Amino acid sequence: MTHDDDIHFLKRCIALATEALEAGDEPFGSVLVDRNGRLLKEARNRVGGGDATQHPEFELARWAAQHLGEDERYQATVFTSGEHCPMCAAAHAWVKLGRIVYASSTRQLTTWLEELGVEAPPLKPLAITEVAPGIPVDGPYPALAQEIHALHRRYHGKN
Repeated sequence: MTHDDDIHFLKRCIALATEALEAGDEPFGSVLVDRNGRLLKEARNRVGGGDATQHPEFELARWAAQHLGEDERYQATVFTSGEHCPMCAAAHAWVKLGRIVYASSTRQLTTWLEELGVEAPPLKPLAITEVAPGIPVDGPYPALAQEIHALHRRYHGKN
């Protein structure tokens, strides 16, 4: 896939993150794409119901494990608005998904949350490669990070 393909799918992730925000959930969205660039599955954050494991990346990992063969999973790409948390990075690795492309990084999110005076999440803010070093990753995409930052400001009532 090309850089333009990456941007296209990341913009869809931002749209899903916006849908999550408008539904009262934290603004995260992700898509799973096969090696030919065909969209397989979309997901958005659904933690507003009280289950903090309802991250889109985790949902895509579960879906892939149930619907794709190992080779298909390995050749697939997960695009996401924000870098996987440790829980999602582990799920991604356990089901042997391939590449991850993210618009904004864990480091960026941590900085934004600190600036907004938001309590830190209950997990250590690790990069994907610290949790699952064998996964190829690309990101962040600075041109898209400000859109993600704006969503988090809205979610936390700072904009």
